[in-house]
Amino acid sequence: MDKLHKYLSLILIVLIAVILLTGCNPSPITDAPTVTVTSIPTVTVISSSTNTPAPSNTPEPTDTPSPYPTTPIEERGVRITIVFNNIAYDSRLRTSWGFAAFIEYDGHVVLFDTGGSGSILLDNMEQLGLDPQKIEVIVLSHIHGDHTDGLMDLLYTGVKPIVYLPKAFPETFKYTVRVHTEVIEVREPIEILPGVHSTGELGAIVEQALILETAEGMVIITGCAHPGVVRMIRKARSIVEGDVAFVTGGFHLDGSSRSQLENIIEDFRSLGVKQVGPSHCTGEIAISMFAEEYGDDFLDAGVGRVIVIGPEPTE
Repeated sequence: MDKLHKYLSLILIVLIAVILLTGCNPSPITDAPTVTVTSIPTVTVISSSTNTPAPSNTPEPTDTPSPYPTTPIEERGVRITIVFNNIAYDSRLRTSWGFAAFIEYDGHVVLFDTGGSGSILLDNMEQLGLDPQKIEVIVLSHIHGDHTDGLMDLLYTGVKPIVYLPKAFPETFKYTVRVHTEVIEVREPIEILPGVHSTGELGAIVEQALILETAEGMVIITGCAHPGVVRMIRKARSIVEGDVAFVTGGFHLDGSSRSQLENIIEDFRSLGVKQVGPSHCTGEIAISMFAEEYGDDFLDAGVGRVIVIGPEPTE
């Protein structure tokens, strides 16, 4: 019996030892379910007690070049070719009510408005040797047909620029354009390309103007300036610092009295506008008064006129 007790005691001690050893080193559970976690953002946490960041799976930044040129502002210029207007300049071109400007800036091509006829727009561009396939961006100032009706004929050529238009445009218009190319709706001021800005939506007849930064100062282009051309210049100056080198486009002053026009021209001077190119819906009397006030700094902006501000841009 004593031998049996000793034998049982020895077995019990061995069992306890095995249990203790396996309890410290448990065998892996092979039948546990697999859990897949996705879409968890990587977060770098910096402790207040150390400057060493936690490990992150975010790849190190590379030296991939920017898709946009990085020419310093003091070396940038702009070439503006008026390709649609009811005011004549180049006798080869057709005139019609409306406005459009082909803009070459820092290696980019922007079309501001598309006039009131696609056939006239494309024909004028062909006469001037301007390739619509080079247009990267179209900026539409406002919804009126004399600034937008040339758009679809241009898109039918196969060009696929990004179209920037006021958010207030009708949904049917935006949908029709989206069938052919990308549309970006503009409400607040936005930088479209480096050095190229929109004023954002202004006025009861909603409109945006274009701002380009050059070595000579900012260039402002308006479609019809329904919100008021002076108001649009002031808005541009609140977005971009510096001088106003040139303002062109429609100023919507036809029918204004001489005293009103005198006040507006005085505002141009007080805002530091160096050169002007009033056109389209500005009105004959207003255009003649600007020409008298500005003298050599008045630039005719009829269809076919090419205006360069700052250094001559290169492709």
